[in-house]
Amino acid sequence: MADSPIPKLQTCVEIKSIPPTSFARMSTELSTEELLKEHRIPFPFFRRISERKESTWIISLFVILHLIAFVTTMAVNDCWGNSHGQCAFKQLGRFSFQPLSENPLLGPSASTLDTMGSLRLRYLENDKQLWRLFTSPCLHAGVFHLIISLSSMTFVGIHLEHEFGPLRIGVIYILSALTGSLLASLFLQDRPSVASSGALFGLLGATLSGLIQNWKVYSKKFATLIAFATILLLNIILGLMPLINNFSNIGGFISGFTAGFMLLFKPEARKLYQNRRGIFDYDVKSSIKLERKLDRRTSRIVSLIVLSLLVAGSVVALLQHVNLNEYCAWCKYLDCIPSKWWSCSDQTMECQAMVSAAQLTLTCSINGKYRVLPYANVSHARIEDLCNLLCS
Repeated sequence: MADSPIPKLQTCVEIKSIPPTSFARMSTELSTEELLKEHRIPFPFFRRISERKESTWIISLFVILHLIAFVTTMAVNDCWGNSHGQCAFKQLGRFSFQPLSENPLLGPSASTLDTMGSLRLRYLENDKQLWRLFTSPCLHAGVFHLIISLSSMTFVGIHLEHEFGPLRIGVIYILSALTGSLLASLFLQDRPSVASSGALFGLLGATLSGLIQNWKVYSKKFATLIAFATILLLNIILGLMPLINNFSNIGGFISGFTAGFMLLFKPEARKLYQNRRGIFDYDVKSSIKLERKLDRRTSRIVSLIVLSLLVAGSVVALLQHVNLNEYCAWCKYLDCIPSKWWSCSDQTMECQAMVSAAQLTLTCSINGKYRVLPYANVSHARIEDLCNLLCS
């Protein structure tokens, strides 16, 4: 039998080129699986500094400036010299604090805050000292105010700077500080108040708007809301004490919230996967799917309009000497709630001063209370402080 020819087997291999986007998708999926296996890192406030690779120079700069401003304020206050040793923590000498009966926040006197540039009705309305709008956001009312405010600012600000970069956070911080000071000027009373917490509330507002815009990008959202609400409530309660202006907090929050919609529409792309830590924790799969949906132009335009109207309206009202307390009798309780430990009165107190045998006797003209001081060389500003304390 003749050998039949063996059929040849032919194999066709079709090679198709894979588009570059497919490689990118495969690489992304691989990195996603790897990232999801990483250990989640706790909030920035509870992490070691060595774990933070990115620089947070803008928040650090603001903290240093606030510390310098407070030390300078206490040096000008000079409780040991101006109050003749009747101070708290006398061991600090020139940097000792006014008694808690005078300043419940453990800080300088009211007259010192006036000297350093705090907000007060008489100076903005009568003396037209508009420069106080820029100095008041730099001042703190006392040590308690300083510690709580800077701790909160560090906790929130470091995360935001990691997430969105120093430029955007710096703009929000400064804008919120000035907007808060502007709104506070429309609710002023004739007592000194500082507006440093307005910038902090701006960061809190930006945190909320950033979370709302990128809600599906982040995990641990409810833990973030709890931390956010705790910081917000603590600083609002602090603002109900004298010398701290709560309306600057309200203005700063509105400013930061609207500015957040304009500037925090998406995290920095190069840090999207590396920065799975901080107040928010990334859900990487969702962030890949929603990468093109983060920029919402409509919300930015609306926020720009709202913020512009707020700033422009506040400026016009300030120049027209509008005092909104005349139209809102209960608004003053949003700024300061009277207590047996402090007074929220803004009335001008009058006292009779009598000097005899190197002693100064102050008598309140309202309630008849008097106080004998074992010294007579007292400045007029200090006499006003003591008179307010005696008559309240």
